[in-house]
Amino acid sequence: MTVIKVLIPLPHYGCDPSEVAIPWLLLTEQNVAITFVTPEGKVAQADDIMLSGKRLGLLKPLLQARKDAQDAFSLLEQSSSFNNPLSYRDVNEADFDALLLPGGHDKGVKEYLESDTLQQLVVDFFLANKPVAAICHGVLLPARSINPATGKSVINDYQCTGLLKSQELSAYYLTKWWLKDYYLTYPETTTQDELIKALASPSQFKMGPTPLLRDDFEHLHRGFVVQDRNYLSARWPGDVYQLSLAFIKMLKN
Repeated sequence: MTVIKVLIPLPHYGCDPSEVAIPWLLLTEQNVAITFVTPEGKVAQADDIMLSGKRLGLLKPLLQARKDAQDAFSLLEQSSSFNNPLSYRDVNEADFDALLLPGGHDKGVKEYLESDTLQQLVVDFFLANKPVAAICHGVLLPARSINPATGKSVINDYQCTGLLKSQELSAYYLTKWWLKDYYLTYPETTTQDELIKALASPSQFKMGPTPLLRDDFEHLHRGFVVQDRNYLSARWPGDVYQLSLAFIKMLKN
């Protein structure tokens, strides 16, 4: 039986625990082999505010990673794959069947989102027509990955979704008095605005239903994803079960 191999790049610090651990858990339950990569091959650390809820105050129940994600991340931290990552420069597309790009909004994710090495890797996966899934800020990597043949983003002609401007700004305004611009990875723009600029038409960006509640196995209808050919995208941790299950389906087809 052929083992499916999925690559998951992460920043050294700041990945969203829900967007890493839930897909990891569901993929490994399907016997998918996961390889993690970080900038220098050091073990990644999740955004501690999201994981612990500290400094979120009364908004902790709304904004912190849910208990299922916390439990999944605890399991992830015990796994060999997570504790033995490779470095960005030590992997190539030919050794993997698919690519998964989690998000995170702490400023630490910039080394991940701005990595020339990862952007080239994303281009390679798209040119090979292999499945690529991205969620939340992770969608900025495909948006910034330029196909050398066209001079445009690899997703320029794709339909997709990503973290909504309304979500990003709401979290910022709710917490700015004590967390400053923690929720604005790039204070000068939003994920949705940058993503739309990478597309041929703003109509390719799909908002989905109002994201009020997070999805899970019993409430999959709460989640929203967009699949266009080899590319699967989602908006926030509340879509992560939908994303994971749709990605598994892509891998099996």
